[in-house]
Amino acid sequence: MALADREAYMMAVVSIVVFAGALVTAIAVIAFAVGPHWSRMVRVAAGHADRGFAPLEQLVRAERRIAVRRRASLPVPARRLREVA
Repeated sequence: MALADREAYMMAVVSIVVFAGALVTAIAVIAFAVGPHWSRMVRVAAGHADRGFAPLEQLVRAERRIAVRRRASLPVPARRLREVA
């Protein structure tokens, strides 16, 4: 086997290894990205409606909780207590 043939063979092997590694990396990244949502994607593909996602509704509830806590932490004025009594 001539030196040029060996170099060509080694370059072919290195190319195959590099591209196979890139393929495995790409498949792993896609699997890790899609994996957590797989069951949801299958449900939607089967024709079932996706559960409602209402981020604004959740934000409104959180803001109300914060407002209630803030209001509860304020000191009660003495004048208001006298009016109640």
